[in-house]
Amino acid sequence: MAPATIGFLGTGIMGAPMARNLCKAGHAVQVWNRSPGKAAALAADGARIAADRRDAARDADAVICMVSSGPVCDELLLGPEGVIAAMRQGSVLAVMSSIPVETARRQAEIAAASGILYVDAPVSGGEAGAIAATLAIMTGGSPEAFGRIRPVLAAMGRPTHVGPAGSGQLAKLANQAIVASTIVTVAEAITFVERGGADPAKVREALLGGFADSTILKQHALRMIARDFTPGGPAKYQLKDTGTALAHAATLGLDLPVLSLVDRLFSDLIESGDGELDHSAIIRELWRRNGLDVLG
Repeated sequence: MAPATIGFLGTGIMGAPMARNLCKAGHAVQVWNRSPGKAAALAADGARIAADRRDAARDADAVICMVSSGPVCDELLLGPEGVIAAMRQGSVLAVMSSIPVETARRQAEIAAASGILYVDAPVSGGEAGAIAATLAIMTGGSPEAFGRIRPVLAAMGRPTHVGPAGSGQLAKLANQAIVASTIVTVAEAITFVERGGADPAKVREALLGGFADSTILKQHALRMIARDFTPGGPAKYQLKDTGTALAHAATLGLDLPVLSLVDRLFSDLIESGDGELDHSAIIRELWRRNGLDVLG
C-alpha cells in the first residue's frame, strides 16, 4: 500500500486510535481537533498537528472526518470556509461519523460539484476495535471512490462496499438497531437472573457459544454485572442513532416497534441523567422501572 497524505478531523475516543493506526501504516497524517490537546497527543505517533481544519485538508490525498454528528460534519465541511473548499480536486473525502442517510447523500453531491470523491464510511467495534484496527467499516459511495480509499480504510479495520452514497449510513443504522436492541435484551436477562437468585457471571458463562451468544453478551454483560459504566460508547450517542434510524424508517413508510421501544428506554435513561455513561447503563433504567437499587 503506497503511503498517502491524510487529513484527519476529530481525534476523540474513536478518532485518536484510528489516526494512530494510519500513522503506524506509514501514512503522512495531519490531524485537527476542536480541543487542540487531543490532537497534540498524536505528535508522538508521527502525526503533524494542523493549524486548523482547512490546513489538515490542504494537499491531502484523502480527508477523514470522525466527529460527533451530522450538523458538526456540515459545519466543518461545507461553505466557502469549509474543508471541501480547501481540498484539491480528485482527492477523497471519507465521512466516518454516524450521520443521517440524507446528510451523507447531500454531502456527496456537494463534494462532487467540487471535483471531490466521497464515501460515507461509519464504523462499528467501539474503542477496542479502533485501537486494534479491527473496525467494521460500512462504506457507501461510487466504486471508484471506494477503490481509492479502501487501502486507507484497511489500516483501521475491515471495509466493505455496500452501495452508493448514503448506503454506509443505512448499514450503520441497521447495525445500531441490532446493537441497541441486543443491549436492552441482555440487560433484561442480567436483571432477570440476578433477581431470580442465580449468579449472573456464571449464567453469562453458560450462555457463551449458544444461540444467545453475541459480542454484547461477551463484553457488555460484564460491564452490567460489575456496575462499570465507564463510557466506551456513551448512551446519548446510542439515542442519537436510534432516533436517526426511526426517522429514516418513517420516510420509508416503515413501523419498527421493537426499535421504537428501545428508543424510548434510552430516552428515559438520558432524562434520568445517565447520558454520559456507557450504553450498557441501560440496565439502570430497567432497575429504576422495577424499583431496584440503582446504586447497588
